[in-house]
Amino acid sequence: MASGIRKSRWTLIALLTIVAGWPMPAWTDETDYLAVFIEGKKVGYAVHSRTVAGDKVTTTEEVSITISRLGVPVTITMSETSIETKQGNPIGFEVIQQLGAMAMKLAGSVDKQGKVTLTSMAMGAEQKSSFEWPAGAVMAEGLRLLSLKQGLKEGTQYTVTIFSPGIMQALDAKFSVGPEQDVDLLGRVVRLREVTTSMTMPGAGEVVTKTYVDNDLRALKSTVPIAGMTVEMVACAKEFALGANDVLELIEKMFVKSPQPLEDVPSAASITYVLSPGKDTKLVIPATDSQKVEQLDDGKMIVTVKPVVAPPGARFPYRGKDEKLLTATKPTPFLQSDQKEVVELARRAIGDTKDAAEAVRRIEAFVARYVETKSLSVGYASAAEVAVSKQGDCSEFAVLTAAMCRAIGIPTQMVVGVAYIKDFGGIEGFGGHAWAQAYVGGDSSGGQQGKWVGLDAAFKSAGLGFDAGHIALGVGDGEPGDFFNIAAMLGKFKIEKVVIKRQ
Repeated sequence: MASGIRKSRWTLIALLTIVAGWPMPAWTDETDYLAVFIEGKKVGYAVHSRTVAGDKVTTTEEVSITISRLGVPVTITMSETSIETKQGNPIGFEVIQQLGAMAMKLAGSVDKQGKVTLTSMAMGAEQKSSFEWPAGAVMAEGLRLLSLKQGLKEGTQYTVTIFSPGIMQALDAKFSVGPEQDVDLLGRVVRLREVTTSMTMPGAGEVVTKTYVDNDLRALKSTVPIAGMTVEMVACAKEFALGANDVLELIEKMFVKSPQPLEDVPSAASITYVLSPGKDTKLVIPATDSQKVEQLDDGKMIVTVKPVVAPPGARFPYRGKDEKLLTATKPTPFLQSDQKEVVELARRAIGDTKDAAEAVRRIEAFVARYVETKSLSVGYASAAEVAVSKQGDCSEFAVLTAAMCRAIGIPTQMVVGVAYIKDFGGIEGFGGHAWAQAYVGGDSSGGQQGKWVGLDAAFKSAGLGFDAGHIALGVGDGEPGDFFNIAAMLGKFKIEKVVIKRQ
């Protein structure tokens, strides 16, 4: 449990690097410092710098926040650097992610044909991959030039596709220039122009940011609602930005209340939930083999969770031709299924079984025992890191489970959402959580129709497992960008009704 809390915080910091990247003035060697506030408490800082050398423009946004979970403070820092030509064309980028004790570095170079070569490094292991640059996407300097061209006349609107190296995705952003107004900058009142940015997040709808800029396009304050909280970034002196932080306990913000306490959830054949969205919120919830979703005319949503059973007799590795399933067997920067340590663990876990259903059950049980230290101090570790450290909470259980399944050729995805828990630090309800789902059967091996089967090694370690108390909010490959859903949606809906069906 509480992985969704960490994930939400990670996607929050990725979002803040985008917010911090508002265009800077045209002169060079400029650095701005901002203090980051959540619910009125200072929790970190942002530093934005821009330098020009020859034809290259280098822009760096660094954001760091410290949040407490049940009294355990964790600091997460991300530094995102974009390298572009003076015309705003992409040359390369670098991302350094420091998540608690874990660190990861991503570096990309863009050639003239638009091919991106990506190198990722974690725990000394290097991985290379490539992809095509998103058509029309810009980074910091390209955005600065477009914003300068559009100007700050009230009523001006324009749309830009922004590539965020931090989440490795292109986001559509709509800018709307509003009126001038007096803005309080930590006691100093300044006349600034309001600019509203609506960014379309993958699978999570819009996140709306209010940014207040001066006539030189310098952002002096930004506000963004996320996970039911108000997050602010305010320009200030370097000493204050980098100074001491307040203590903000985040646990309660990452829970959705249950309309009533639920009894014996593991024995439920299915559970039906009526979800009610908040004002101006459209729920975006995925359907899976274990989760059916019905959208009602009034905006409410009926979600029925009925865990499926893995069909017996299916073999592995997957030998079908479905591209989605083939992709779900490949290594990623967070699911390093080709790393020696992960492959060896997978072989130890499955033993001599040839049955895919039995293999995923054995991997789930193995990971439940293998992660020895249930630690809230870990930021967000990759599978290779967990294989060595043997510590973490539910997202560490999930990434290792997914990577081990992929290591033996079984398509597997990460899932993030909320799961019911009777008591977590004195809190009852649906808390942010992560688990895995593996695809069993359905290929040329002659097995039955394939099914995505839920695997929850974290719950398994507590004598439970995947059950109908899990509501999926996002599915992906373990990349931070796959999980904007939970950060954007928590605080925006409530569970209005729960109906439990027994066997």
